[in-house]
Amino acid sequence: MFQYIIRRILVFIPMLFVLTVIVFALMQAAPGDAFTGRIDPTVDPEVYEQRREALGLNDPIHIQYWNWIKGAVVGDFGESLIYKGRAVSDLIAERFSNTLNLGVMTLIITIVVSIPIGIYSARHPYTPLDYGATAFGFFGLATPNFFFGLVAIYIFSIKLGWLPAHGTVSKPGIDGFELFFDKIRHLILPSITLGLAGTASYMRYMRSEVLDVLGSDYIRTARAKGMTENTVLYKHTLRNALIPIITLLGFEVGVLLGGAVITESVFQFPGLGTLFITSIGNRDYPVIMAINLMLGFFVLLGNLLADIFYSIVDPRIRYD
Repeated sequence: MFQYIIRRILVFIPMLFVLTVIVFALMQAAPGDAFTGRIDPTVDPEVYEQRREALGLNDPIHIQYWNWIKGAVVGDFGESLIYKGRAVSDLIAERFSNTLNLGVMTLIITIVVSIPIGIYSARHPYTPLDYGATAFGFFGLATPNFFFGLVAIYIFSIKLGWLPAHGTVSKPGIDGFELFFDKIRHLILPSITLGLAGTASYMRYMRSEVLDVLGSDYIRTARAKGMTENTVLYKHTLRNALIPIITLLGFEVGVLLGGAVITESVFQFPGLGTLFITSIGNRDYPVIMAINLMLGFFVLLGNLLADIFYSIVDPRIRYD
């Protein structure tokens, strides 16, 4: 196992290098820069050329890439072109904790809701609850996040007043448990919105996998030996049924931590998603490249964790 983990970590290095090349090439291929559309006709064009020269935008492409990757290795992604004097790493650090909290809350809701319902639907197929879960699954997969988020805001924030509609805290100056529970209240609606499609898909996957495993020969053998249904389900069935879910969660980690652009925009949630979309609109390429690189890194990390959990869930899987 440890040899496999080391090999996978070593594979990360060339994969991250290729990722940096792709991210940098896409930014170079994008039209315009941070000054496009912002040029004041009353300002001497030489001033803009001096600023471009100072930012290194006139350097050859390979020099620009080398300067960027050299800083990225030590966590220095340069300065934002829009937020004057602000380091890109500082901008990301300010919002990363908010996106991390949102991602963790979303994963908790997704796992807690989807896996038990999927198991129950598989054990009691074609019952009213199974049909209801199926209808919820189709609804969750078919409903866009932004639409569900707007409906949730209208019902639970405007009409009922139960939950806040935007931000991360209600007012400044609170701390302790009050701050903790206030942040939880602000996370509920965006977490449910962000996890809607994931909950629906995981529930359907769980139902399908449990049904498939329950029909296996070794499950019939376990029942013939007199094992209880709970032992058959939780000791033998779930270990195999969870493998596809672990695969999906490996990708989900990168997506959630990379920032949920649409959901954060709907709820005006100050995370990486809103920073990302603002940077795209302003052509703030250093910030865009840094967030894209983080997203790729977390996708790779999520897949590594998924492979490690495979051997924990199913002891038959060996890597050494």
